[in-house]
Amino acid sequence: MREMTPPRLGGSITALATPFRDGRVDEPAVVRMIERQIARGTTALVVSGSTGEAAMLSLSEHARLVRLVAAVTHGRVPLIAGCTASATEVACGLAVAAARGGADALLLAPPPYVKPTQAGIVCHVRKVATTADLPVVLYDVPSRTGVAIADATVAALHALGIIVALKDATGDLARPARLRALCGPGLCQLTGEDALAAGHRKMGGDGCISVTANVTPALCAQLHQSWTEGDLDSVSALSHLLAPLHAALFHESNPIPLKAALASLSLCAETVRAPLTPASEATRSALRSALADVMAQEDELSRARPTPRLRLVG
Repeated sequence: MREMTPPRLGGSITALATPFRDGRVDEPAVVRMIERQIARGTTALVVSGSTGEAAMLSLSEHARLVRLVAAVTHGRVPLIAGCTASATEVACGLAVAAARGGADALLLAPPPYVKPTQAGIVCHVRKVATTADLPVVLYDVPSRTGVAIADATVAALHALGIIVALKDATGDLARPARLRALCGPGLCQLTGEDALAAGHRKMGGDGCISVTANVTPALCAQLHQSWTEGDLDSVSALSHLLAPLHAALFHESNPIPLKAALASLSLCAETVRAPLTPASEATRSALRSALADVMAQEDELSRARPTPRLRLVG
């Protein structure tokens, strides 16, 4: 891979939902959501991940979405494009289109359903990264892929200069220290579990790729800023405040509850693509209760935020 300055990652990164209307990606809603995210302190955006219903996007929709988000962000925050697919060649195609569309990095999980060996994971990630000539945020999410990424595999990919960060959705809070010993401080470690954001920071993590930040970007950003500033009382208070929302957003498969929450805030339509289904009444009830507790504070905090700064290096 060519020499490059990778994006600086950390803090609250949003795994952006993909809004739909009339069977197509709702591009005006995408623009509104991005501007809200940046204004409220989100440090980077992930598009076409599992939260963005990547598996239900066509190849042309994936490429167009990356181009749109890159045009709207215009370098204000890094753009990470999901490029996970069961076949390496398909993932390479997604990655090349993302690179051409303006992505700064790729989010790449092991091929789902296939269950490759650790050597197969290295081969897959290396091939996709070198084909697109972009750095990779490796995504360890065995609940979706059916295979876990070993610490030694993470270390090997980092030593090769292929991955710049790990999104860890294993829930293993002892892992940041293990990986720090193997990889040093150069590997950015991000949790993929909103409920563990504070705990992951305490154990040496650098931030969170968040579902909840779609709904409460200012509160999520403030949690990480408070950690950086050493304000542990605020970290604890924000963690307790957000806990019911974290739980409600995973009451059913992500992003079913998230789309319902965003619709209730008039940010986008609730539409999800099959085989996902509309939220149940039990999920809606949990969301109503959780949102009632947080949105006034989210909006108040957003009004007090300064104008966001440029966050890309170079």
